[in-house]
Amino acid sequence: MSDGRAWQGNVKARLYERVRALGYDSLTAFADARPAVPLYLLAEELGKDDVAGVQVLSGLLAEAEKRKQVTRFVRDVLVRMLAQSVPDGWPAVMDDANRFKVAEALGSWSAYTPETHETRVEQARAALRATPPPPGWRPLGPDDALLLTLLPDERA
Repeated sequence: MSDGRAWQGNVKARLYERVRALGYDSLTAFADARPAVPLYLLAEELGKDDVAGVQVLSGLLAEAEKRKQVTRFVRDVLVRMLAQSVPDGWPAVMDDANRFKVAEALGSWSAYTPETHETRVEQARAALRATPPPPGWRPLGPDDALLLTLLPDERA
């Protein structure tokens, strides 16, 4: 994608055209059908040469805001970052290489977190560092039991 085609034209229209062509009525429905798939792979599926992962992320956030499901979005992003950086699950041994992989996932997650949820994500990161998940833990979606404990949905 180095030629910049992902940023040409109406990105939003292109995303929704591709999602509808695949039989989904929203980007969220498309992503939900592919739990724990990294954002860059979702983007490749929608358009290898003209869709970027950050565009998928932005579209998912916009839909989450409309649906008042931003916390679920935040959990979903963590699942996708972990799947990308530690695909075999939480490391049993936290050596330098594994520490880097986990830091990469958590750092990307923080970077992609909306401002409204930054404090909650920092608290969740601290909890993961203080009490790491069991070795091999690999959340398969945003409704994973541990993730729901770390970042429960807001109550109305």
